Amino acid sequence: MEFDLQPTLKGNLVELRPLRPGDFDALFAAASDPLLWAQHPEPDRYKRDVFEKFFDKAMESKGAFAIVDLKTERIIGTSRFYKANPAQREVAIGYTFVEREFWGKGYNPEAKKLMLDHAFQFVDRVIFEVGEKNLRSCKAMENIGAKLVGRTELPLWDGTMHPFVIYAMTRL
Repeated sequence: MEFDLQPTLKGNLVELRPLRPGDFDALFAAASDPLLWAQHPEPDRYKRDVFEKFFDKAMESKGAFAIVDLKTERIIGTSRFYKANPAQREVAIGYTFVEREFWGKGYNPEAKKLMLDHAFQFVDRVIFEVGEKNLRSCKAMENIGAKLVGRTELPLWDGTMHPFVIYAMTRL
């Protein structure tokens, strides 16, 4: 069975559905809070020109989701599958954010759980690449049971290299 990188996944709080070109304005509205990006490797992603590059890469990935709040039916963030490696039975989950008003209320963990449950039907290991100084995201990884397995440097959208930590989860 082939790994579907963009299924529609529904939980109690959120629905993840394939990101569409017409979602740009709604997703940019969700991303336009500078405090959302304060610990992020790209702290200016709230700016339209920077966010456009992020959105274009999300569309090119063919694995990006709109995270939709089920109560309001409003897009509140995004996440994606990327670096699918069928030979190693591995995929990455990342490029995730939700609006600050949804932090600490179970939205991000539910989105991750939906993605993990889907991924583990096809792969044995899921990795997460997190900006080394993004302490909130590192804590979120630990809260869902991911283990720190390494460090690396990865290019940002402008080509500059930035330190990242790598977390992983394996199928039980």
